[in-house]
Amino acid sequence: MKKVLSILLVLFTTIGCANAYQVLSSKELGQGDAKNQNVVVKCTTDTGKVSNQTCSLRRYAKCTGTGKNKKCNGWQPWRDLRTPSNQYSDWRSAASACCRAKGLR
Repeated sequence: MKKVLSILLVLFTTIGCANAYQVLSSKELGQGDAKNQNVVVKCTTDTGKVSNQTCSLRRYAKCTGTGKNKKCNGWQPWRDLRTPSNQYSDWRSAASACCRAKGLR
């Protein structure tokens, strides 16, 4: 499923804290032996204003075969490209952690 979401999306609430993100883009790329999904969000300040700081998030799937024989082994965890050693179960938690690390939400 290929999607490109554009500018200004959604407010999310997680674990009792309101985290506001502006989704700038969401893309699924790749063919052949690998696919990746990318999400870029803008963080917001404590007062709710949009910051100019962004977080880039990505996950990969390794694929083998071609055509009808193509099989992907499932998506790997989401990673914040700034700190790729950290793994997240969904992009929202990755965005939240990235924005919090920047002193934003």
